[in-house]
Amino acid sequence: MDDVTNQEQAIELLQELGLKEYEAKSFVALTRRHRGTARDISETSEVPRTRVYDAIRVLESKGLVETQHSNPQVFRAVSIDEAVNTLQSEYVERTESLRSTLSDLEPTDDGESTEATHEVWAISGDQGITSRTRQLIEGATEELILVIGHGSILTDRLVEQLRSAQERGVNVIIGTVDEDLRTAVRDVLPDVEVFVSGLDWLSRSPLPGDDTEISRLLLADREAILVSSFTETGGDGREHEQGVFGRGFNNGLVAIVRRLMATGLLSGNDPEVEKPESGS
Repeated sequence: MDDVTNQEQAIELLQELGLKEYEAKSFVALTRRHRGTARDISETSEVPRTRVYDAIRVLESKGLVETQHSNPQVFRAVSIDEAVNTLQSEYVERTESLRSTLSDLEPTDDGESTEATHEVWAISGDQGITSRTRQLIEGATEELILVIGHGSILTDRLVEQLRSAQERGVNVIIGTVDEDLRTAVRDVLPDVEVFVSGLDWLSRSPLPGDDTEISRLLLADREAILVSSFTETGGDGREHEQGVFGRGFNNGLVAIVRRLMATGLLSGNDPEVEKPESGS
């Protein structure tokens, strides 16, 4: 099967999985690139540049694309595995075929695939943030520190992921914004260290007019960070989750959170940490 046929099949499969033509073409174009601007995507996909932004907005909301807010904006597709897992929650039957056809595509650029440690990427939409949370938890080998800023984050799926991480030897520490939420966590994860965070700004900002509510803060192995918040967008009155993600020990965002932990506000050294009883 040649590259053109692979590309056509990938686009067709994505459309069968619910994407529109320009969305599918834009995603396949980004899959073939390490990253790209709207102009790059347009040139690779033959989607009119004015329509690329609409397509990217939809892909971002589905958790398939991440945005770097530079000038011009830079976009990248999530990994093939992550895209498939995200789509699989709605459409199961064709995901393995999609994985194969996307993997067979030849890259169109010679860019270095290793991420620079200073980069921070935006993630938009509940699905994308949930998917990245799962990826970080499943990829952790030593330590996970999760601060939960909103009760809706504590889903059955998240609990199972954290329990699995602990069972494979990862040190799991969870912070909450209040005592009620700490009790809720202890009820479902009795063997995990839990503390009430001393960071009041997680739930309420000291700045006037700032109603942003931090929904989750996840630090994996002290070198990858995901921070998300709820915001009202789209004029529908609903709260949507937005996030930022950074990786690398020297990444500024990661370093800031790591140093916050060193103060005792986000770690098991906090005097309010409730550790599981020995032998439990």
